[in-house]
This record gives sequence, C-alpha cells and structure tokens, in this order.
Amino acid sequence: MNRRGRGARAWKLLAWLAATAVFGCAAFFLMKHTPPPRPTPPVEPERVAAARLRCGVRLRDAFEKVGVRWPADEIFLRVMKRERQLELWARNERGESFVLVETLPVLAASGGPGPKRREGDLQVPEGFYEVVRFNPLSSFHLSLGLNYPNAYDRAHADPVAPGSDIFIHGGAASIGCVALGDDGIEEIYLAALDSRVRPVRVHLFPAKVDAPDWPAWRDAQLAEHPEFRELWDGLAAAWTRFGRERR
Repeated sequence: MNRRGRGARAWKLLAWLAATAVFGCAAFFLMKHTPPPRPTPPVEPERVAAARLRCGVRLRDAFEKVGVRWPADEIFLRVMKRERQLELWARNERGESFVLVETLPVLAASGGPGPKRREGDLQVPEGFYEVVRFNPLSSFHLSLGLNYPNAYDRAHADPVAPGSDIFIHGGAASIGCVALGDDGIEEIYLAALDSRVRPVRVHLFPAKVDAPDWPAWRDAQLAEHPEFRELWDGLAAAWTRFGRERR
C-alpha cells in the first residue's frame, strides 16, 4: 500500500475515533442532565374513582356553598346515635372555626344507648375516635375504620374481648357500626380521603346534647345505667365546648 493510501486510512480511523468520542460525551451529558421519568400516579381504586364521578361535583358545591374550599384542610365528623345522624364539618385552616357542611342520615346503628364494652354486644361505641383505615374494598361498599378500642375503652371494656373492627360504612345493616348507605359513605369517604389533616376526628354521642329533652332522656338512661355517667359527662362537655368555639 502506498503512502497516500496509508494516510487516508489513518485519517478515517482518526475521524471514527473522534466521532465516537463526541457521541460518547453527548450520551454521557444527556444521561447526567436528563431528569428521571416522572413516577406514574397511583391508580385510584375502582369504587373510589366511580364515587368521585358520581358525587365529586356535588360535594365540591356543598363545601363552596358554606365557604370552605375543596378539598378542605380538615374535616370533623360527629355522630348522634339517638337521632341517627352524622354531621360533616370542615374548615380551611387549623386556626379557623369549623363550618357544618351537611347532615346525613344514619340508616342503621345497632344496639342502644351506651358505649361498646365487649365483643358481640352489638353496641355502636361512644366517645372520641379517629379514622385509622380507609377501605375501598369493604363488604359494605366503602368504609372508614375507627380506632376502637381507644385508651378509655381499654380501661373500661372487657379486658379479653373488648371488640374491634368498628367502621363507618355503606349499606343499611349494622353489627356495631354506623351505616350511611352507599351514597352517604361515598361523600364522607371522599371528604375524609381528600382532606389534608390527619387523623380525621370522629365523635360518637348517645344523642344531641343540646336537644330540649336531653336532660330528661339522659337522667332516665342514667337511672338504669349509672356506669354511663362519667363518659356522658365528658361527651357533654366536649359537645358544649365545640358548640361555643367550633374547634
């Protein structure tokens, strides 16, 4: 091979090496500076997604009507067993007062006045609770699990079998839980799920403490069950304080 041929081959080799170096540097630069792919948003459970389509707009309108943005910063739930009602309260910021958004009918709540004290007594608890579980695959459509037994319950209930698995759920049957029907639980589930502050607080009362006949009804119940007095006095104080401060 003559000198000119060898020179041409050398130039081709140098050009190939240079191109390889350039492409290698470019690839390294892109790898180093290209942001990682965004994580795929989690797929919302089917029942929750369907609930959002059915009542999302209506729920947003209900919040905006009372001056609370959607989703709310914090919600608060209050259940009155005697009246078979659940109240949904909400507020924009922790320092603000709660506003009543809506009152929903309780379709089923087994048992009678008084707290839950043992497994199988069918009583709906009474006291101060928190939502500790969101169940989108409930046997009762959707459900919010409460932290029963709480510390007070453990101190007063059956030490071996105080009961468990207390929920606010859909459907119209109750074995110690609060049943709102499927439409009702969809609204409450979404309001709780989308709110920012955790935990969601839930207060369960034997009855409306500010009802005109509360004193007479309470005294009649306490005459038969004096063991309710300590808990009911505490619940009544909390009701009165919330009614005054809305916090």
